[in-house]
Amino acid sequence: MKLTKIVIDRDICIGAGPCVTVAPGVFQLDDENKAYLVDPKSADDDTIMLAAQACPVQAILLYDENGNQIYP
Repeated sequence: MKLTKIVIDRDICIGAGPCVTVAPGVFQLDDENKAYLVDPKSADDDTIMLAAQACPVQAILLYDENGNQIYP
């Protein structure tokens, strides 16, 4: 699996922040306390997957090189 796209659904993000804890170079929280993407290349695919899985509301969607959604 090669992760090629990360989408954050800011409508359902609750700002819990585990994505930032797991991958702080990839995700940060803005002044609305919503996650946003900083630098997806600052962590490996496994770390980004762990960050997405840590989200309590599954607001982080991951896609592979074929455009298939691989998480959630």
